[in-house]
Amino acid sequence: MSIPKFLASQKNLIARWLQVSIALGLLSGFLLIAQAWFLANAINDVIFEKQSLFAVQHWLWALFAVFMLRSILAWASEQAAFHASAKIKRQLRDRLHRHIQHLGPVTTGTEASGGHVNTLVDGIEALENYYARYLPAMSLVVLVPLSILVFIFPIDWLSGLVMVVTAPLIPVFMILIGKGTEKLNKKQWRKLARMSAHFLDMIQGLTTLKIFNTSKHEAEVIARISNEYRRSTMSVLRVAFLSSLALEFLATISIALVAVFIGFRLFYGEMDFLLGFFALLLAPEFYLPLRNMGTHYHARMEAVGAAEKMLELLETPITKIEKKTSQDTIHTALHTPSGLSIQFQQVSFCYEGKRQALNNVSIEFKAKQRIALVGASGAGKSTIANLLLGFVQSTQGSILVNGLDLNSINLETWREQVAWVPQRPYLFHGSIADNIRLGNPTASDEAMRQAATEANCTDFIQALPQRYDTFIGERGEGLSGGQIQRIALARAFLKDTPLLILDEATANLDAQSETLIQQSIETLSQNRTVITIAHRLNTIKSSDLIVVLAKGKVVETGTHSVLLKNNQHYKTMLESFEATQQEKL
Repeated sequence: MSIPKFLASQKNLIARWLQVSIALGLLSGFLLIAQAWFLANAINDVIFEKQSLFAVQHWLWALFAVFMLRSILAWASEQAAFHASAKIKRQLRDRLHRHIQHLGPVTTGTEASGGHVNTLVDGIEALENYYARYLPAMSLVVLVPLSILVFIFPIDWLSGLVMVVTAPLIPVFMILIGKGTEKLNKKQWRKLARMSAHFLDMIQGLTTLKIFNTSKHEAEVIARISNEYRRSTMSVLRVAFLSSLALEFLATISIALVAVFIGFRLFYGEMDFLLGFFALLLAPEFYLPLRNMGTHYHARMEAVGAAEKMLELLETPITKIEKKTSQDTIHTALHTPSGLSIQFQQVSFCYEGKRQALNNVSIEFKAKQRIALVGASGAGKSTIANLLLGFVQSTQGSILVNGLDLNSINLETWREQVAWVPQRPYLFHGSIADNIRLGNPTASDEAMRQAATEANCTDFIQALPQRYDTFIGERGEGLSGGQIQRIALARAFLKDTPLLILDEATANLDAQSETLIQQSIETLSQNRTVITIAHRLNTIKSSDLIVVLAKGKVVETGTHSVLLKNNQHYKTMLESFEATQQEKL
């Protein structure tokens, strides 16, 4: 879909509000014609009919009424346009946000988060003037001048002819100049997106920059990027001001031509003053919608630049889950006392533009079994987790859950069966209770507190000022790493799913936190299938099944004792793990 079509397609959401705004603007245009007629009559009566101001007070009162009505209509039109743009922004932002959610962290993780933030915030806001100003102006630029011509031609065909001939010159020059500005605006938005992404990433990594003493260097980089953005902004403004100058010049020359023609005919007595003055008053108002359109045309170019990134994001394909199996069959298969068994059948996966992450993997995870995935970085451990979490879909082969193809299960239904505890959990700005309830938003207070107790969270929560109602900052600001990890485990307890996926939840923690979390994991692992991306010896040794991965392939499977006897690759890897842990100690 092209950008103009994308912008036009959103109009259906606000058609009623736009129609109201345009209708009010047209009615205001009719009142403007009446205003010119009342003013022309009042001045004609005072100057040429020698009447007093008292005698023409009916014209003055009529003018006052028109002024008031036009003010009310202008306010109402502005409100209608505001509601239209607000509705567009709200729905489009929601649509983009949901699309990003459906794409998942793997797809969206290829781009800096600042780029998405810029699109969702500044990009959406840039559309306001397009829908609230430009679109109504586009309709009024035709309707209001035509209405004025209806009154002009019967009284002064020459002035009407001048207006008809000169009016098309304004949009022609506007388009000619605007074409270049449109390209500059697109380029400018891409620069802004890159700058926003770089700045946000730098702020998020400020602690690291301070530690390595490179914050001053990054500040210089930001200054250079900002200066380049300022220069490019000024180049866009130069073209914009040139466009405005051309529009104002053409409108002024056109009004001057009308005034000259009327002036000569009044001088030679070929025209009545009342009609000539009425036509002269309407001349600026005839060109005003054209000039407004020229002004708001820049809003269109800004919207085109902002919409480019939105369209690119919305056109990123979402992995589609085919619903082939009935919901009753799925429900029966997933909700069994025996638990979930998972089977990979010749599964392959390749990240876009990257190496093969999994290559013809065939493994089976039995129900209520503890599985450890081990291997070097890039072996395929995280890819297996991403496939099971529904973040990506296999390019070849199939994954069976209790005999059902995972692709036949609705993604939301499947995720209800899975709990995930990453190595670095994300806590959101909100209360402790809100963060725990992410595992089950409808859970009662009693169930939420029970989950916190099972995750060994009670001791530090009770010490907080407002206990479970205590607010924490983004990313768990105010809590330690161990406390954050325990809240993540409380989410898993509260969700209570038959499948649990862990990314070595005890890594990078102090001894006390590690002990508490290990106790919670032991409790949580009872009577459910647990798949752990393992980095620690204790986790590996206690697993029922160890899957050794290397370069996207399964090297060997078995228990710790069996692999230690029969697999040199596994033995070498364990020695590497032991050496790493000794270094940390």
